[in-house]
Amino acid sequence: MAFSTRWHLVLSALLLLGSFVPGFAQQFTPQVQEFIKVQEPSVALVDAKIIDGTGRPALLHQTVLLKQGRIVQVGPVKKVKVPADAKVINCAGKTLIPGLVMLHEHLYYTMPMGGFFNIAQMPYSFPRLYLAGGATTIRTAGSIEPQTDLAIKRLIGEGKLIGPDMDVTAPYMEEPSLDIPALNTINGPEDAAASTKFWADKGCTSFKMYMHATRADLKAVVEQAHQRKLKVTGHLASITYREAAEIGIDNLEHGFMASSDFMPNKAPDVADYPASRQALLRLPVNSPEMKSLISFLVSKRVALTSTLPVFEPYTGREVVLGGGMEALIPQLQEREQATWQQNQNKDTASLRLFKKEMVWEKQFYDAGGLLVSGTDPTGAGRTIAGYSNRRQLELLVEGGFTPVQAIKISTLNGAIYLGREKEIGTIEAGKQADLILINGDPEKDIQQVRRMEIVFKKGVGFDSAKLFETMKGKVGLN
Repeated sequence: MAFSTRWHLVLSALLLLGSFVPGFAQQFTPQVQEFIKVQEPSVALVDAKIIDGTGRPALLHQTVLLKQGRIVQVGPVKKVKVPADAKVINCAGKTLIPGLVMLHEHLYYTMPMGGFFNIAQMPYSFPRLYLAGGATTIRTAGSIEPQTDLAIKRLIGEGKLIGPDMDVTAPYMEEPSLDIPALNTINGPEDAAASTKFWADKGCTSFKMYMHATRADLKAVVEQAHQRKLKVTGHLASITYREAAEIGIDNLEHGFMASSDFMPNKAPDVADYPASRQALLRLPVNSPEMKSLISFLVSKRVALTSTLPVFEPYTGREVVLGGGMEALIPQLQEREQATWQQNQNKDTASLRLFKKEMVWEKQFYDAGGLLVSGTDPTGAGRTIAGYSNRRQLELLVEGGFTPVQAIKISTLNGAIYLGREKEIGTIEAGKQADLILINGDPEKDIQQVRRMEIVFKKGVGFDSAKLFETMKGKVGLN
């Protein structure tokens, strides 16, 4: 082979590996590089308002220095010396918040069809949309194609795909019951234990119990997961929250919406979702029974995931939450518009329970519970990755949290649950440079979180608007 031919092949291989910035360890393919706005090894974000994720009051006129993908200094403009080699970004009139850490996300989209839920993996659009919407770290909280999710995680890490860091959850732990073809099923606790071992060995780092799993199933999964220092969450129905906490579950999904604790004469290990929903509708918002359950969960250190977007009622609200209608393929846009129209003023019970849920989540938080954020892009198809992550912040504020609290719940609290609070979740010196630059002030108007400009992941700044723009018409297809 001629020398020139060999050199051409080497050069082509290097181009496929992506761009390399001297002194900066991350490499990206040209397809990823197209969406990168900032990649210099040294960056100075000057004169920003900072809501740092700790829950402390916001700080004005701050400079944040990034170096080699980490935050090296945070302080007042007058006290921070900007290095001569730094790329300077003027942040006057803008706000910096930490990258979102969202714990109930999926890489698939659900489409009700012919009496079934058709579930389709979105390996291209959803990872990009999550990052565009400020989610720099996600937990998938249930996988239908775990091998795909694990591959996406790897490819993102290699700079070949765009997306957040991922905590990949194994396939659902669910006994045969629901007619959802894509849903994994187990047959008893021995199978549940074997499945936990198998997927942990494959690289899954979280496990999720589903609606018809039994207490014995949960016990088997908890034992196997905890031996490996991995965690277990659940969208429950057969098992009550109190039973799950006693067994040792780490996290409960959907706030209190999936709680069957208040059903009269509930049969053990039997799911009756309509009856549990009616029990929640009957339960007074300030009931002693709920207060007792909250106290018990807090004492057991069970985290609670708020997933308000997937429960948002239809009446008087957006068709697709967070303004993501254009992300859908045209056929789905038509379907969602028609469904929204049909449901106007017909969901008063859902609205009433939604408002109760907001209060119960605030009660849990005020009692000292670890409340974390997620979106659950499933349901009727109105909840879309990225758009819904921003919407979750807005809904937390609607539910009575301050913007500072909503941001903490959606950043630091998620990092604490994942055991990564020393690395991510706040804007502090020494941490990974995961930040969001917002052209506005979400403390004055929380909807200004929709004005994200740059999402920094490990110090690399991605163009949020461009990512959203290029994903229009993609969801439902890929």
